[in-house]
Amino acid sequence: TTKLILLDSLLQEMENKENTAQSVQSDKMELNEENEKADNEKHEPSAQTTGEKENSEKVDFKIVFNKKKYDISFGLDDTIGALKVHLADIINVPNTMQKVMLKGLAKDEMSLRQVGVVKGSKVMVVGSTLSDVLEVAKKPSVQQIKEAAQEETKKEAWSEQKVHKKVLDKGKPEDAMAGLKNTKESLPGVPLSGMLNKTGGKVRLTFKMELDQLWLGTKERTEKLPMNSIKSVSSEPILGQEEYHIMALQLGPTEASRYFIYWVPAQYVDGIKEAVMGKWQLF
Repeated sequence: TTKLILLDSLLQEMENKENTAQSVQSDKMELNEENEKADNEKHEPSAQTTGEKENSEKVDFKIVFNKKKYDISFGLDDTIGALKVHLADIINVPNTMQKVMLKGLAKDEMSLRQVGVVKGSKVMVVGSTLSDVLEVAKKPSVQQIKEAAQEETKKEAWSEQKVHKKVLDKGKPEDAMAGLKNTKESLPGVPLSGMLNKTGGKVRLTFKMELDQLWLGTKERTEKLPMNSIKSVSSEPILGQEEYHIMALQLGPTEASRYFIYWVPAQYVDGIKEAVMGKWQLF
């Protein structure tokens, strides 16, 4: 009987060891499966990563700047601000001085996709190069303008000077735009017309703000003047007809390089100065 009990105990112990070995082996297999699964997940791209790659697709389009075209490939979901930084070295214009236009002015925070850039699009960029900025720095200061204005008041009024009376004595043009004194209005959406130049020829002014240009049109031709080529803008009311002004565009360094325009409606004078020179011209 004692031998049977010992044999039964020995068999029970062997069975327990076998079960323990099987349990350990099972745990190892389960752990290996989990590690393999984790490793696969690590190397396989997630849905989010895949989506990001799809969203970073590039689009090929053209940049038009100063009548030159540049082939550009850029992320469709990148912002206009990022595009400006990318273009700075290409067109030699600081990103802070660029305006990107596609169906209107594009805001920095908008993506290329949002503003409607597609393959083959032509995107216009306007802005001043570093050399333009240096040129603008040469323009007269506010104090210099005030001093020049004071100096002008000491002189004979333009409308009383012989060279200008010669034009004024021909009378106001029949197609002159209506003038309003003591009034300030924004520039109209159409060119300013019905004015005369020093030779008595008809003149019209077209403000191309998207190109940063002033188009000076006569019967013979149209001069497309960059805004930064105009050193200053000055004007005087016509005595006796103060609803109109004589205006001078300073196109060079001396008084001889002033371009005079007659019968400019008084309500648009400040608007013209602001468009060409900036608001500081008015002070």
